[in-house]
Amino acid sequence: MSENQLPFPLAEEPDDISRETGRKLFAGEVDFLKGVVAMSGLPPDDRIEVCFAGRSNVGKSSLINAITGRKALARASNTPGRTQEINYFTLGDERYLVDLPGYGYANAPVKVVEKWQALLKQYLSGRASLRRAFVLVDSRHGIKPVDEEIMTLLDKSAVTFQVVLTKADKIKPSQYEGLLKQVRGKLAKHPAAYPELVLTSSDKGDGIATLRSIIAGIA
Repeated sequence: MSENQLPFPLAEEPDDISRETGRKLFAGEVDFLKGVVAMSGLPPDDRIEVCFAGRSNVGKSSLINAITGRKALARASNTPGRTQEINYFTLGDERYLVDLPGYGYANAPVKVVEKWQALLKQYLSGRASLRRAFVLVDSRHGIKPVDEEIMTLLDKSAVTFQVVLTKADKIKPSQYEGLLKQVRGKLAKHPAAYPELVLTSSDKGDGIATLRSIIAGIA
């Protein structure tokens, strides 16, 4: 069975038109709008919205910086759990790109962690304009129980999510098959999972054009 016939195949490289559409979208205006600490602070849900979720230290800030082509748009940090707000970015005139707080282990007081985890759940279950959540999974570790908790929440909220494997350059090519088998096995239990995986490396640029074209194509 070929790779693209398997359940949850890897997303194919975009064709020239899709690649250019994605490039143009992210070559335009991408600006930080606001950091939100409560649902009341969310901007109007008057445009298409995609969000990025992932365990602390999964490489979320680095990936957002890579797809937007801005080195410091999302503040990368080696301190897990530094992002404690829902950070909104405008992507042109018709889209929001949303950076969610890291979940799982966080180097912060328990009450702070609980507060932003509650905000994360409220957002995922109550944002009508959210078209897709990109759930980032570290290629070195595969899907962990804490990832599955968020995936289950997305299932319950009927929010389509797509797994993006980060740091693909940190594992050997011989490890890909085992990684993909583990991820596919876990995703089979989640009805809200989009049936395509994206393999990325922020450092090498792998998968960046693919991810840009996917976001540009979400209507």
